[in-house]
Amino acid sequence: MKTMILVSHGSFCEGLKESVEMILGPQEQLKTVSLLPDEEGSDFAAKFDAVVSGTDGDYVVFADLLGGTPANVLTNKIMSGEPIEAYAGMSMPMIIAYLNSEMLGEAFDLEKAKENSVDLAAYIKEKLG
Repeated sequence: MKTMILVSHGSFCEGLKESVEMILGPQEQLKTVSLLPDEEGSDFAAKFDAVVSGTDGDYVVFADLLGGTPANVLTNKIMSGEPIEAYAGMSMPMIIAYLNSEMLGEAFDLEKAKENSVDLAAYIKEKLG
């Protein structure tokens, strides 16, 4: 199974990992890299590189926010030729969907993972009429 690296502003990625493990149990392949308030992009990049160096090179990255420093660091690496599989806008449904696809040996369906983002009031109204 691929190493999954969750990256975020602050401790969001650590909390998301903890929540995913609350549902699915321990996930040894799930790693986190947090951008702390006193850090710059170069600090974050160094921490990210340290986590990546501990993998076999087969990893996927989920970032919290498109356009934020963690995603921008990934974007710069991709633009410089690094073959990184990365997604922005991570959520618990997205991480669980990816883990499930890995366990089942299926391709990750990002669009299906997005289906868990709904307007609850509209959903209830549609279902209950």
